[in-house]
Amino acid sequence: MKTKRIHPDAEKRALSIRLRKIQGQIEGVRKMVESSAECSDVLMQAVSARRALKSFSEKLIESHLYAFVESFPSQSEHRHNLRSLLTVLERYVD
Repeated sequence: MKTKRIHPDAEKRALSIRLRKIQGQIEGVRKMVESSAECSDVLMQAVSARRALKSFSEKLIESHLYAFVESFPSQSEHRHNLRSLLTVLERYVD
């Protein structure tokens, strides 16, 4: 059974702001492609967006890890949640 993570309001706002910035970066890359901007310029913006998304993911993983460690549910549920967390981390690393 998956446990729904409730983010504190301040954390939600910070994550949402990061996502809006990333969305703006991606939109900028799309516009650059549509306007036939120089390939190296488009790639630089794409790298920047990728780094921002990676940073967002790392922040989310950090938050999830802290919440997981602090909760320590029953033994059976603990193993399931740990497996779920490891699956997410494995996918992120790939």
